[in-house]
Amino acid sequence: MLTDILAYDFMQRAFAASGIVALVAGTVGYFLVLRGQTFAGHALSHVGFAGATGAALVGLSPLGGMVVFTVAAGLGMGLLGEKLSGRDVAIGIILALALGFGLLFLNLYSSNAAQATALLFGNVLAVSPATLRSLALLAAATLIGLALISRPLLFASLQPELAEAKGVSTRLVGVLFMAVVALAVAQSVQIVGVLLVFALMVGPPAAAQLLTNRLGAGIALAAGLAIGEAWLGILIAYHSDWPTSFCITALSALVYLLAVALAGRRG
Repeated sequence: MLTDILAYDFMQRAFAASGIVALVAGTVGYFLVLRGQTFAGHALSHVGFAGATGAALVGLSPLGGMVVFTVAAGLGMGLLGEKLSGRDVAIGIILALALGFGLLFLNLYSSNAAQATALLFGNVLAVSPATLRSLALLAAATLIGLALISRPLLFASLQPELAEAKGVSTRLVGVLFMAVVALAVAQSVQIVGVLLVFALMVGPPAAAQLLTNRLGAGIALAAGLAIGEAWLGILIAYHSDWPTSFCITALSALVYLLAVALAGRRG
């Protein structure tokens, strides 16, 4: 019974944290997919891993270190803009290097394999009250930031040349959006880990865009799918003793495949 599950404080925090993060990931991810920048989310998660482990090494908050590193990297990506295009090899090397530094910092900090697993694959069942409060504040900041730039962001995403002609700075919009993405990534890592950020930030939005062309409905559907996958994943993990991140990721893939099938039948 759901009431029995919610009798545990750690399960209450798990549902609350995953719901908060999924709402942010689905909403921000919708624009990320729309702009064709899904690789950026993966890149930022690797950089954030190095930031989290580096912060832990010097006695600071891992979440704080992740936020600082991801925002800095996001701003850098936004400033580079189109210069990142066609540089998959260079970006891939940077990602591998960031992951390597993260593992080095983690090894210097502690030999506890559980910490590496939590950072790489997430551990929503271990969210503390302090982390939950931090996630709520970050979520509010992320969604407010996205709301403030949503109109020029949509204009710049769908018609960049016309947006420039109308006086919209697509470069500035891109920089601000990547900062918002960085905050969303830092939160998503707490739930699904560095290696599985795509599960929440790309899967639900991509499925939503296959199912509807309307902006408002698409954003709402993306957020709803992300929350549903996160909560159902926790329930499946609770009853099966499987890793929560695996359950969420499997549901994300399943929903996307169903969306592809439905879109194919309609087409």
